[in-house]
Amino acid sequence: MMAEGKPDAVAAIHQKIKEAFAAFDYESNNTMDVREVGTIIHALGCFPSQANLQDFITELEEDQTGFIHLDKFLPAATSALLEKKFPPITEDVLLQAFEVLDKEKKGYLESDELKNYLTQEGEPLTQEEMDEMLAGLADKEDHRVYYKDLLSQLTIDCD
Repeated sequence: MMAEGKPDAVAAIHQKIKEAFAAFDYESNNTMDVREVGTIIHALGCFPSQANLQDFITELEEDQTGFIHLDKFLPAATSALLEKKFPPITEDVLLQAFEVLDKEKKGYLESDELKNYLTQEGEPLTQEEMDEMLAGLADKEDHRVYYKDLLSQLTIDCD
């Protein structure tokens, strides 16, 4: 689906989706494990409910193989983003959420602190999802998540 007058926006969305998909295409064959779909959708800055995410996965995985091909994922994810099927989170809302967790206003969260919040509250992440997220977000030396530096990476502009 091509948004009229916005080919650059669609190309940018395609690029982000392909990059996120490639991170989980372990065999470099344009397929990924169906269990990674939620991680990718979250990496694209969208936060569907578990029920909405499961419906999306069911639509993608008609053949029940446990794998999803990029050719099927790319148009479905692009459509979901452009149609705002999974509303993206804004940088302001995300910053407010981090600031609520950062009670001492340090500008960062310790990895263990963030892990505790995200595995025990709301719709908790699994340990594997948490490890994958921290591998990409936490500073490699001090293991802190400097959230202000990450806001643009954690959101997507579909407008």
